[in-house]
Amino acid sequence: MNDAVINIKINKTLKLEAQQLAEELGFSLSSLINACLKQIVRTRSVSFDASEEPSDYMIKMLEKSKEDIKKGYVSPAFDNVDDAIEWLNSSKKKYAGKIQ
Repeated sequence: MNDAVINIKINKTLKLEAQQLAEELGFSLSSLINACLKQIVRTRSVSFDASEEPSDYMIKMLEKSKEDIKKGYVSPAFDNVDDAIEWLNSSKKKYAGKIQ
């Protein structure tokens, strides 16, 4: 086999976690990286899976956003500046002291 060596800098914790996961899957980290590079060459594209779970903070902020939308704190889309200013002025009076 005609092998080549690639040296990369990577976060130590990430490397250890990746090695552990590769081992759990029955692979070496080198074989997984090699497979990834082969796929990139074959498909001529790079893709990432964004299936990571949202953090507790993100979930909390999304729930707060939903509440703000229900309460009318979030502005609708406007076609012109005059409508936006009118909405701001009415909201200022309507929600004075209620928005934190």
